[in-house]
Amino acid sequence: MVEIGKVVTSTPGTIQVMLDGVQVFENNKSAIRISRYVVIEDGNELKILASIQNIAAVQSDAQTISYTLSCTPIGCYSESEDGIDFRQGGVNLPSPTEPVYIPEDETINAIFSSNENFSFYVGRLTNNKTVNYFVDGNRFFGKHIAVVGSTGSGKSCAVARLLQNIMKINQGHNENAGSLKNSHIIIFDIHSEYQSAFTLDEEEAFSLNCLDVEKLCLPYWLMNAQELESLFIESNEMNSHNQISQFKKAVILSKEKNNPGMEYITYDTPIYFDIWEVYRYIKNKNAEVISKKEGDPHLPKRKDGTLIEDPDTVYLTEDVEFAATSQAGATKASIGPYNGEFERFITRLETKLSDKRLKFITRPEKEDKTPYTTQDFAEILKQFLGYIDKCNVTIIDLSAIPFEVLSIVISLLSRVIFDFAFHYSKIRHHEGLVNDIPFMLVCEEAHNYIPKNGGAEYAASKHSIERIAKEGRKYGLNLMVVSQRPSEVSETIFSQCNNFLVLKLTNVNDQNCIKNLLPDNNATLVDVLPTLSAGECLVVGDAVPLPAVVKMDMPNPVPNSSNVNVYDEWNKDWIDIAFEDVISRWRKE
Repeated sequence: MVEIGKVVTSTPGTIQVMLDGVQVFENNKSAIRISRYVVIEDGNELKILASIQNIAAVQSDAQTISYTLSCTPIGCYSESEDGIDFRQGGVNLPSPTEPVYIPEDETINAIFSSNENFSFYVGRLTNNKTVNYFVDGNRFFGKHIAVVGSTGSGKSCAVARLLQNIMKINQGHNENAGSLKNSHIIIFDIHSEYQSAFTLDEEEAFSLNCLDVEKLCLPYWLMNAQELESLFIESNEMNSHNQISQFKKAVILSKEKNNPGMEYITYDTPIYFDIWEVYRYIKNKNAEVISKKEGDPHLPKRKDGTLIEDPDTVYLTEDVEFAATSQAGATKASIGPYNGEFERFITRLETKLSDKRLKFITRPEKEDKTPYTTQDFAEILKQFLGYIDKCNVTIIDLSAIPFEVLSIVISLLSRVIFDFAFHYSKIRHHEGLVNDIPFMLVCEEAHNYIPKNGGAEYAASKHSIERIAKEGRKYGLNLMVVSQRPSEVSETIFSQCNNFLVLKLTNVNDQNCIKNLLPDNNATLVDVLPTLSAGECLVVGDAVPLPAVVKMDMPNPVPNSSNVNVYDEWNKDWIDIAFEDVISRWRKE
């Protein structure tokens, strides 16, 4: 190794190095650069590896210039006949006058080389393209991951490349062809980008499960209380508490009616109920008239004067015509407790149930045109877990989902996936085993549905995904949170991420957000983020050998996320538009 200077100041966060003259700097300019590494003696057998953060020239007089380096200690290593043993942290700070060296390429390669722990390939070091960068696959994918970067930084390509590396897809070739592996990736695709990244030639034998609004089956009866009420009830209405109480009662009654013999039915039990029965029940409650004739029980009264002895059963199945209110003794009757209260509620139910855009929720049908019921629960689960056609990657295309139900749809999907992982893990734990079917949930454009600040419309999705962030790892369910605005994403979710891929970030708030999430000894690395080029990312976390700026390979195939070359397109000859095709698709959507 080439000695370049001496330590002059040593603090827990920064080591100041004075170079041995101008000529040393000039002779080693290619190695003495921001983000490159130096090796520092610590007075013992170990050597300290540090990253250069700042280079300064100090002119003491007209003739004398000296150079100083500000370096951040990263880890330490020892050399033996068996090779180099490197570990992050645990640095004994060097004393002033300790020598500083430029490490040999063999040393850096040995630290970053693939081994039994660090075997998952991410990319190449930006400051040394000959060095491949590997992370610990178990610790990387076994914990939550955050992938962030401004628009145009290569975020979608980075995600696609990571997932292709898992699937062993390289240059459009499926290296696992003929051998189905046990990987399970579910992508929430907001902008319909990722299907092209996993569509291979037929001979590559790679099966992709892509569910759009036309194929997705997500019956309303899978929803829990929060999701049902978010979909059908306005929480800011004055009588919303009455709407909730009667809606809840109707749902439970319908579940009991349609699932005879099943015990312990609750509002949240994921079993079939008929939403039209619930609608009918609410409508009858809104028009209910109670007999007050002396000697008669106070029961609902029909138009023909007969009393309804079992209103809960009748209200589910019959549109009742009630008697008129009367003060005459022989026909005395008055309005029920909810008469006239649910007019807006009924209108909202009618609107939701007749909205063709929500057919995949309110009226999902099997191929024989019959509705999905409790007995079909397994088939519904299989569709978005990739078990119908045995697919490693499931893309749930949410681009055509109406915005007003996006949070509810994401909440339902993520909660059902979590519940499946939870109950499967419990079965395995009961047998003395661990979950052998781990899943990863990729939340693309996460700021759109799990924001840091937001109203009731985001409550459902935030609750479900935050639960996965806090508890999912115990049950084999991990998150990859992808966003161009990390400062706008739920702090709870980012605080649970252990590994970060940070591409170019130009917004100061986003930079500060990431800086606050990183360990103190890595916080200074954030300063490099505005200068990164497309495809370059800072990789930090407990799965990395040491933090580094890495250039990722381009995915092949690529996601459908490229920008329009506006200037080139504007310089082409005029292009006519088939308006009828656009409008036809518009109406269909």
